[in-house]
Amino acid sequence: MDVGTHEQLLLLLLLAAVAGLLALVPKLRVPYPILLVLGGLALGFVPGLPHPQLPPELVLVGVLPPLLYSATFFTSLRDLRAKVGPISILSVGLVFVTVVAVAAVAHAVVAGLGWAPAFVLGAVVAPTDPLAATEIARRLGAPRRVVTVIEGESLINDASALAVYRVAVMAVLSGSFSLLHAGLAFFGGVVGGIAVGLVVGWIVAQVRIRLDYIPGEIAISLLTGYFAYIPASALHVSGVLAAVTAGVYAGWRSPELSTPAMRLQVLPVWETLTFLANSLLFVLVGLQLRPIWSALGTGSAASLIGDAALVATTVIVVRLATTFSLTFLRRERESGAWKLPALIGWAGMRGAVSLAAALALPLRTDAGAAFPGRSLIVFLAFAVILVTLVVQGMTLPPLIRVLRLEDDGIEAREEAKARLKAADAALARIDELSDEAWVREDTAERMRGMYRFRRNRFAARFDSEDDGSIESRSADYQRLRRELLEAERRAIVELRRAGIINDEVMHKVERDLDLEDSRLDV
Repeated sequence: MDVGTHEQLLLLLLLAAVAGLLALVPKLRVPYPILLVLGGLALGFVPGLPHPQLPPELVLVGVLPPLLYSATFFTSLRDLRAKVGPISILSVGLVFVTVVAVAAVAHAVVAGLGWAPAFVLGAVVAPTDPLAATEIARRLGAPRRVVTVIEGESLINDASALAVYRVAVMAVLSGSFSLLHAGLAFFGGVVGGIAVGLVVGWIVAQVRIRLDYIPGEIAISLLTGYFAYIPASALHVSGVLAAVTAGVYAGWRSPELSTPAMRLQVLPVWETLTFLANSLLFVLVGLQLRPIWSALGTGSAASLIGDAALVATTVIVVRLATTFSLTFLRRERESGAWKLPALIGWAGMRGAVSLAAALALPLRTDAGAAFPGRSLIVFLAFAVILVTLVVQGMTLPPLIRVLRLEDDGIEAREEAKARLKAADAALARIDELSDEAWVREDTAERMRGMYRFRRNRFAARFDSEDDGSIESRSADYQRLRRELLEAERRAIVELRRAGIINDEVMHKVERDLDLEDSRLDV
């Protein structure tokens, strides 16, 4: 493809606009997926700017596997097991209910949309976004049990929704439908995807255990999602579940798969990769409206908007009704038990997966006819994404404030407990080693003092009568130490400017100072 100066300038302008949107995130205090979708939507109508089409493979194969893998790698398996009931209901039961409800409403009100295309639409909009929902919930400080349910649901419901999607599309293409075949396809896709993910996770673990080369380990870590997703898709089983399973398996075995040096390098790589990929996806989602609208051709704009509003309302209402009927929430008798299902129900944002599934619809059936209602399905899917992501996402902060739902502090308490246990283990080990010839008494005593202070500091967080003096002493020490570290940084920068040391030496010393700085709060 020939890319001339004009095209390069347009691309530069588009990238600069995206960078500007990202720079506005901390100032506007808006979750970045919402801001990027709205920004992409506005950019799509700017005259002269390119309107890139979003290839479905870009999300389903190119971007989604590593994002799913990374999300599950850092997900707590214990928390998922604790909430397996509600997660299963939402990720499987709610998907089927949504498909049926949307299909019934769309067939009844959208002119010219038959039953089979209506079921395709229902499958397209059934899954919540595996990235937007968790990102927004975490940034808003929702209780961890709510985040766990939203995160677990969004990681699994893609598999069930895409399984229904494949069956519905095949029904449209062939003109026939078999309930037995659909059930077998769904069951086989789930079991096969999990099996592929476990096999790939085990193989990757065996390789990484034996590999002592950090760049290679990071590369394998980044590629593991593809290693699971691609063969699963080739075997016609769930690639989503394969990537998710591989991530859960690798995350559980992560302590034995990586060294401290490896972890220090790979975590920033993953954070940057996921942020850039998310940014790309949500901007591209916003850019799709103009070509989607153009593909609809003639038609009443009011009628299309009305149909879109009705479908989006159906998706939202079905989710709210399902979350309020969950057994694990209805059993809670205390006052305000309705607040949790309200928050979970309102956090059902749709995203790039739904749009990619819509754009992946074939152009023609097996008989050679145009795929019925394809442009309409794509438009309605985009409308549901826009309404759920923007409207629900923008109203989540005031909803949390109204419901008075805040971070339950479980994670902070568990962290303090873990650091307290670690300090006890270090003190016990010092006592064990104190008789060794290479352990000097003054060194051992200095280490005991450090760990005793650390232990007292974290133990104080469980003491209701603590006056905060230990935490205040720690904060004062951290402030002084950071002032000294900053003085060291300025000194090595001056040496570099004077030509006494080169950049490589400066960065090496600077990294050591940064690592020491990052340890001050523990």
